[in-house]
Amino acid sequence: MRALNRLLEQGQLDEAETIAIRLTQERPQHGPAWKFLGVILKLQGRHGEALRAMHRAFQLLPDDDQVQSNLGAALAEAGELPAAEQLHRRALDINPRNTQTHTNLGNVLSLQGRMEEAETCLRRALELQPDFAQGHHNLGSLLHDLGRIAEARSCYRRAIELDRNLAQTHWNDSMCQLQAGDFDQGWQQYEWRLQTAHIRVRRFEQAQWSGQDLQDKTVLLHAEQGLGDTLQFCRYAPLVAARGARVLLQAPSALKRLLTGLPGVAQLMAEGEVLPAFDYHCPMLSLPLAFGTCLSSIPARVPYLTVTSNAADAWRKNLEAMDIPRIGIAWAGNPQHRHDRWRSIALEHFLDLADGNQTFHCLQKDISVTDLSLLETRADVYRHALNDFSDTAALIMALDLVITVDTAVAHLAGALGKPVWLLLPFQADWRWLTQREDSPWYPTMRLFRQTVREDWGSVFAAVRQALARRFGKT
Repeated sequence: MRALNRLLEQGQLDEAETIAIRLTQERPQHGPAWKFLGVILKLQGRHGEALRAMHRAFQLLPDDDQVQSNLGAALAEAGELPAAEQLHRRALDINPRNTQTHTNLGNVLSLQGRMEEAETCLRRALELQPDFAQGHHNLGSLLHDLGRIAEARSCYRRAIELDRNLAQTHWNDSMCQLQAGDFDQGWQQYEWRLQTAHIRVRRFEQAQWSGQDLQDKTVLLHAEQGLGDTLQFCRYAPLVAARGARVLLQAPSALKRLLTGLPGVAQLMAEGEVLPAFDYHCPMLSLPLAFGTCLSSIPARVPYLTVTSNAADAWRKNLEAMDIPRIGIAWAGNPQHRHDRWRSIALEHFLDLADGNQTFHCLQKDISVTDLSLLETRADVYRHALNDFSDTAALIMALDLVITVDTAVAHLAGALGKPVWLLLPFQADWRWLTQREDSPWYPTMRLFRQTVREDWGSVFAAVRQALARRFGKT
């Protein structure tokens, strides 16, 4: 077991896995071997296999607090939060001074929205181990989610003092800086995202473009993170081309038809397609750093995305009989997003806005069974056949207004230059800054913010008043 410990400390996971597997085969009832194997597999990102190994370790070592805490963390990864919480609490009954278990329990409580309890657990972990860098990061992340940005940054800075290689901490801190409008430092530190496990960016032999001379060079701009990020940052493609470059753009297949014809792009490829030769590459969210973007220099001219006149005209003709305002709605984002429980909104809130003086048009492609049942009872809310974002864009061009949560639809409407009202949770994403109703990224966008955590009622009261001013009584 000493050899396994040494290999883990040195980061030699493949060698450690080989030894651990051999031990479990030779001694299938040996709990510590399964314990180590579970940890190794989790570090390799093989969560399903790790969970099975940890379950076996728990069967063999039911009174080992580390085994219980490890299994609890794996269950949390799988979304089994009540079971994870129970295991962490059992582990603390055995060893109430286990720093990692207090941290794991705090993380599970946070995922359940029990923020005060989570903060207590995370602070207890730091009382037990004040020099626990990851503990400071975790507390900072919780405070960040609560909108306590100054406190969060203090935690992040302490974590970095203790371990300068905490990539996730640097990334989190950069988002605090960007949200505060400190683009100079924020974009630089935002590059740490490329060293985290959460950002899957393809590695290339070619150098990353960071402002070098591009005359007669070919540059590959490639997507990262979500669809909304691609829609927001593809605006830089014409600026790269203006530097004398031939621009290749690699984007998610769901956006390929929409992005065809984007100014400045010589060749568009979907992710997974064969790439032609190029001299430099650049992840899309590194483009603001390469251009030295600050608040006053954001390339905010819209529209920078367009749809064919035939497609837009077809939708206008289809909807022309509706002589009252046509409003597009999107109420839910990606359910896998870490903050989805705060940024998605119950459909009922949107439907309560309808009073017969407007028609609502769903801009969501994926709709839950519950929401589908609700929509079937509403004659004033229309669903349309939307195959991809190009179809959605054409529909938006025929609408008078889009009201949406923070999802790709918001970026699409903004990039098309259409009026869009974005509904934001108490702690909004960094790109929407703070305490302002407009967005420097999208001139036609208006922001409606929660002033009290998880209170959408007051947000929709403000939306209702704004609709009355714009269109008349609602």
